Amino acid sequence: MPATKQSTTRRHIALAATVLALSLAVVVALLTTGGDESSGRSEGSSPVSTPSARPDDSSGQGPDLSHLARRDAGDPMALGQTDAPVVLIEYADFQCPFCGKFARETEPELIRDYVKKGVLRIEWRNFPVFGQESEQAALAAWAAAQQNTFWEFHELIYSQERARNSGVFTPDNLVDFARKAGVPDLEKFRNDMNSKAAREALQRDKEEGYRLGVTSTPAFLVNNTPILGAMPAPTFEKAVEKAAKEAKR
Repeated sequence: MPATKQSTTRRHIALAATVLALSLAVVVALLTTGGDESSGRSEGSSPVSTPSARPDDSSGQGPDLSHLARRDAGDPMALGQTDAPVVLIEYADFQCPFCGKFARETEPELIRDYVKKGVLRIEWRNFPVFGQESEQAALAAWAAAQQNTFWEFHELIYSQERARNSGVFTPDNLVDFARKAGVPDLEKFRNDMNSKAAREALQRDKEEGYRLGVTSTPAFLVNNTPILGAMPAPTFEKAVEKAAKEAKR
């Protein structure tokens, strides 16, 4: 074999090995860190599938991540019954296009087919990964939640794709988004957005995700099944139905 061909082959093998190593690192991080949160991937579109945590695994083994579900009856950033057998935790960024895709296309189906039937609870976690505007939008979302308008704000922000870090999510613009979303007291909204409590709530969500090993958005946890990326609805449906069956055991 010519030397140049051998060199090319070695490069291909090295690249393949690097990709495999990175994939395994993600799986190990998710399964062994024992943290509280997961961060999603903005560019990825594949679920985390492992022998102990993939949607089609019936072994019942693997890490118990149920403690990550807060099940707080007063959580304005959650949908569904606190005692629902399945909890989907979403780690997301308001500037993430794949988070928007999930919000527009898949989440409404899950709400219709599972949340309203008492099977599923959805809990939101702010996990900004795209810089200052992402953090500001997360603080604004928390502020909207203090007036029970988080989901209206969430729907409005994700109603269309928006260019990242282009000045869309400045504090003044976010107040305008809050007004359009129906937040009743805009002065309170502004104060809450700039409050220490908002920063602490955001930090709690971020640290939870980092401890779980998440680095990008969107990322999801369906009971003990992690899913990375805005996967098609059937992927989530399969995970929810499997988790619901396991909860009855």
